[in-house]
Amino acid sequence: MELTGEFEFGHEDRSRIYDHVERHGSIDPKRLRKALDIDPRGFGHHVAILKRDGVVEEVDGELRIAFEDADEEEFRADGVDCTIRQARQEDLTGLVGAIRDVAEEGTYIEAETVADVIDHEEVLLRHNELESRIFFVATVNDDVVGWVHLDVPEVGKLAHTAELTVGVLDEYRGRGIGNRLLDRGVDWADENGYEKIYNSIPATNQTAVDFLESNEWETEAVREDHYKVDGRHVDEVMLARRL
Repeated sequence: MELTGEFEFGHEDRSRIYDHVERHGSIDPKRLRKALDIDPRGFGHHVAILKRDGVVEEVDGELRIAFEDADEEEFRADGVDCTIRQARQEDLTGLVGAIRDVAEEGTYIEAETVADVIDHEEVLLRHNELESRIFFVATVNDDVVGWVHLDVPEVGKLAHTAELTVGVLDEYRGRGIGNRLLDRGVDWADENGYEKIYNSIPATNQTAVDFLESNEWETEAVREDHYKVDGRHVDEVMLARRL
């Protein structure tokens, strides 16, 4: 299912099934049926229709939202074999760890917030009437070493925009992985009709500001003393790229 898909299911029970799966990320069908108190025959019928329509899928015995799976990109990055692909629910723990490692110095507040949200919700990909979010990850030997994330508000006046965060573990920087992740995120936003992507970074993270500006991002504004890091006020640099 495309992240920009409509929320029309043709039956209230199918809508309830979708909403419950979306909120939980991955759930056992028997547990789901009992939680929603739907008779077995009707439940099986509705799940079959949702599967047929590409809305949900069953992986390892659990139902999850069937997001459109983009192609994997495999490449050699300075002696390291790396893969960039759409993130899956089972990547959650590794992804949270990678984001926290990148953000732990207090130089990427927005990414730290993303890690807190997905860790709390225990759900990686979202698509509902209020918001959608998607991640692509860079992996080495199946370990997450970097990510690009897009968060899309479904509110009409902001639906043309997407917030992007991107990062790579320190030991894998300087190999071009960050550029490939950023390109994947920008391409996804462009292909899905978004007009503007944006990100906000503490002014102390000049490396990140320079990285984005070298990739056609522009500084739109600076909010003075917006953050407080280790007892010191820090400006917020607000960057964006128009597509």
